[in-house]
Amino acid sequence: MKNTSLLIFLACLFWACQPNRDSPTVSIKISPELETGLKDGRLLIVFSTDKEREPRFSISDDASTAQVFGMDIEDFKPGDVIKLDPKSFGYPIENMEDLENGTYQIQAFLIKYETFIRADGHTVKLAMDQGEGRKWANTPGNIFSSPISFDWKNGESIELTIDQEIPPISEPEDTKYIKHIKMKSALLSEFWGRDMYVGAHVLLPEGFDENPNQYYPLMVFHGHFPDDFGGFRTSPPDPDLSEDDYSARFGIYGYEKIQQQEAYDFYQKWISSDFKRFIIIEIQHANPFYDDSYAVNSENLGPYGDALTYELIPYIENQYRGIGEGWSRFLYGGSTGGWEALAAQVFYPEEYNGCFAACPDPIDFRAFTTVNLYEDKNAYYKEGEFKKTPRPGHRDYLGHVSSMLVDMNHRELAIGGTQTRSGEQFDIWQAVYSPVGEDGYPKPIWDKKTGEIDPVVAEYWKENYDLRYIMERDWGTLGPKLEGKVNIYCGDMDNYYLNNAVYLTEAFLEQTENPYYNGEVAYGDRAEHCWNGDPTIPNYISRLRYNTLYLDKIEDRLKATAPSNFNQQNWTITKN
Repeated sequence: MKNTSLLIFLACLFWACQPNRDSPTVSIKISPELETGLKDGRLLIVFSTDKEREPRFSISDDASTAQVFGMDIEDFKPGDVIKLDPKSFGYPIENMEDLENGTYQIQAFLIKYETFIRADGHTVKLAMDQGEGRKWANTPGNIFSSPISFDWKNGESIELTIDQEIPPISEPEDTKYIKHIKMKSALLSEFWGRDMYVGAHVLLPEGFDENPNQYYPLMVFHGHFPDDFGGFRTSPPDPDLSEDDYSARFGIYGYEKIQQQEAYDFYQKWISSDFKRFIIIEIQHANPFYDDSYAVNSENLGPYGDALTYELIPYIENQYRGIGEGWSRFLYGGSTGGWEALAAQVFYPEEYNGCFAACPDPIDFRAFTTVNLYEDKNAYYKEGEFKKTPRPGHRDYLGHVSSMLVDMNHRELAIGGTQTRSGEQFDIWQAVYSPVGEDGYPKPIWDKKTGEIDPVVAEYWKENYDLRYIMERDWGTLGPKLEGKVNIYCGDMDNYYLNNAVYLTEAFLEQTENPYYNGEVAYGDRAEHCWNGDPTIPNYISRLRYNTLYLDKIEDRLKATAPSNFNQQNWTITKN
């Protein structure tokens, strides 16, 4: 009996030590013409059942997402055949061996990394924006395979050939009204150890060329990376444009035509004789972590706040006759742009004369979407003695949840790995707000796999980027500089629960004294992301009117703060 038991034990030990015979083998070859300059990057293998879109465009937080597995590539040499580690982390299925047998569209994609030797002494490898706004699936120079249909069976092998490259981006051309600025930033170039640029799309007022002695206020429209100036069209909507296109977000047909009409209506207002004259800019500040910098100084991104406020904006005002004084500058934007508008006003209180922050990213980290960073121990789950409940990440106006925080973060983990390189939402928050880790990458606010929160990092976030906390902490000195300048708008059913942080911030603002903040906080009833302050029109229209939505409030502000030589009728100052 003892001998039999020993034999069984030895047999089990033998088989346990053998390689997993069912582990799938995915091999990737790269065409020789695409190997030049390739050294480091992130390999993605995407499985999809959607035959209408390429797999690389089918990864999402929705239940309909494609499947992706990711692995870092280091020190690639021409002729190397890359073999995907079968233990590579995947989303939504974590382990490749759990992927069901079936027929899939399969695609390999390689995100190229560049090596940066930064001024802080760290060397990091990151994906650099190539003019597209740091969107990995569209970044010029990234390489991929054509999708193939494959009958996947666990344990079988597949070989993919990367033979496609994303072409360069074409720069937009200047027009009479819209100009394009790109300038080298001395501050950012010094930080990153290579030439770094910021830019903007500039909308000039009617009569700019005919009135060379007129100088104008500046409106800074913050938001995600803009390909060109949006929402401005000098011709009527395309008469041949079909109205069959459906917007799932808003539940309406013909939205493209609506957008064209709104853009043309704005142009007609812009050139009318009684419309105010001012300059509008949409900033381009994509970086190695995201499609914009959040417009603040950061240990990981560098001094973007200073670069935008003290380099780019004065440069534009000098080029296009901006007045160039703090009282003549205003900030607005939604979502990321909403956070940026408020942050720029808080961190540079005398450089701007008012902000209109719509549906801002979390402005109080006690409500960092659905997480309290200072009290919760885990970002992904509310934990009890015998149960843990996943925290929701996205909902609709009825409260129906479509994704959880754990899913949203695991998608980023599969795409970018553990070093904050996905180019996605939670990773950019971490890149902007965190201190630099010992390895040179952002120190995690929480474990990307488990969700366990690091309280030391949370405290750093609080002291440096929690906008409500900073205003409250420093109100004695900040208050007089912010009086009348802070305006916040949010739907009370924001898809990402951003209204919760606005409630907490409003509670502080309403109890301020010496001075009272004297601004506005408003909510849209059952309004989703990104409601921006007008309860009389639907969100799908109001989101197209940022450039005119706050003009009455800006006018009141200018009447109260502009010098006597400012023309209140057309918003100009005349200089000889």
